[in-house]
Amino acid sequence: MNFNPKNRSSNLTLLIASFAIVSLILLNTNSFFKKFKEEERLKMEIWATAQSEFQQSSEDTDLGNLHLKVFQNNTSTPMILVNKDGSVKTNNIDKEKSIDSVYVQKQILKFQSENIPISIDQQGEHLATLYYGNSEVLNKLKYYPIALLLIIFLFAAVIFFFFKTNKASEQNKVWAGMAKETAHQIGTPLSSLLGWNELLKTENINPEITKEIAKDITRLETITERFSKIGSLPKLDTYDIVKETKDAYEYLKLRSSKLIEFSFTSDEEEIPVMLNHTLFNWTIENLVKNGIDAMKGKGSIHIKIINEGKQVHIQVSDTGHGIPKSNFQAIFNPGVTSKKRGWGLGLSLVKRIVEEYHKGKIKVLSSNKQGTVMQLTLKTLS
Repeated sequence: MNFNPKNRSSNLTLLIASFAIVSLILLNTNSFFKKFKEEERLKMEIWATAQSEFQQSSEDTDLGNLHLKVFQNNTSTPMILVNKDGSVKTNNIDKEKSIDSVYVQKQILKFQSENIPISIDQQGEHLATLYYGNSEVLNKLKYYPIALLLIIFLFAAVIFFFFKTNKASEQNKVWAGMAKETAHQIGTPLSSLLGWNELLKTENINPEITKEIAKDITRLETITERFSKIGSLPKLDTYDIVKETKDAYEYLKLRSSKLIEFSFTSDEEEIPVMLNHTLFNWTIENLVKNGIDAMKGKGSIHIKIINEGKQVHIQVSDTGHGIPKSNFQAIFNPGVTSKKRGWGLGLSLVKRIVEEYHKGKIKVLSSNKQGTVMQLTLKTLS
């Protein structure tokens, strides 16, 4: 998370400025819409005046070209003129539909909801009523603010996801840097321990002591190698997944409580797969340790390898308390853990190692009060 006060202030300023710009655009659009509507009203009033004079004129009266121009220039606004005798005249409405009286009545009601009808009077006498709707341009303009808001929303969403992805990338770089620095820092005392162990071998002490120290040094070297590989693309080589899984399983079996029953089965004695030896062993260890933690140090751990030709499934089963179905995906997110102590990074690392580095899949196959089955799937070389 970014706690820099300057960045937070800049983000807030940008947010306020964006909101102000959007508000101004919407206000100007609304103002323009009203002015355009007023101009259309004025145009209709001019048309109504011309119509009134035309109806009151005699055949011998010369009205000139002004009235004709007023009538001809109105080609966009739909109109319905209802004369005092009930006769109806339409303009800018489909000719076939204008014959339908039911359709015309519906249009009159629609026009009334859009604009106030204009009464055409001459010397106190009511001649006709003009009903008019919004022109095509005005109707399109009405939806402009909605389209604008949608564009702004999509633009904001793109910016949000960009910064979110960028932030996640920065966090990944920080974690990778910390991991590599940890591996580097461990390297110095590790080299010293190797020297001291060689010195102890020359002394008259029990060889089993130096043997056990050598095992712990080897373990530290493995941990250092694991941390050093985080954040960089690991090299994959051909390994027997049955042997690699069994080796990781045997290591944990020897160092776990006697209250835990371990078992291992495999369809095949040998299944070649492209692996990174160090990271794959770390994956198995994480899955087994999670199972042990779920059982609170007492129960059964079973590893089963199933060969399906093009794919191989490694299933790690435990007899722990189970995982709620709603958390099947969430448990692989960084920071998600049911433990009182822990950072919740184990399964997140497992997912990254399996899916990003080995192009495989990992999921909770099943889980209930009797236990959980985690399944890891990789492509085989067969």
